Amino acid sequence: MNYYNYIKALHLIFVITWFAGLFYIPRLFIYHIEASKKGSPEKEILTKQFQLMTKRLWYIITWPSAVLAILFAIWLLILSPVLLQQGWMHIKLGFVLLLIGYHLRNHVIFKQLQRNEIRYSSNYMRVWNEGATLILFAIVFLVILKSTINWIFGVVGIIVLGVLLMLGIKLYKRIRQKNPDA
Repeated sequence: MNYYNYIKALHLIFVITWFAGLFYIPRLFIYHIEASKKGSPEKEILTKQFQLMTKRLWYIITWPSAVLAILFAIWLLILSPVLLQQGWMHIKLGFVLLLIGYHLRNHVIFKQLQRNEIRYSSNYMRVWNEGATLILFAIVFLVILKSTINWIFGVVGIIVLGVLLMLGIKLYKRIRQKNPDA
């Protein structure tokens, strides 16, 4: 058990780098989608660059971080199986499954954009980009608070955060309409 904290530290490091990738990949999707609306040769140059950037981010940082974060999490649960008897952990694992689903959906979008298949608007991607933020808030508050009453307040907080994020996106859209370079 002396190495438990080392495994926990490695788990947290890879969770952080996984989230870094999940925060940035939709942003690159937005840039790629917006580049597809530009004229030649700018469109081709930017598209090629964004495809390269997303490929490197996705395969060099995000996927390895996801796999390692999950492996270290499983190792922690094996070392401390009592965690699986706690209700908050079941809820946390539910959010982790949601995060994995979000990751896999980003993979589908990534593959589409690698083939220059534009299926979403940049505004849609701006909203999609907040998915990782909401999941992160939910997991962190759940792990820190752990009790049911505090968790209920946490859910209300997540909903409020989601509403604030959507309002921020709408405000940013209005600003961009007035000033396209913003």
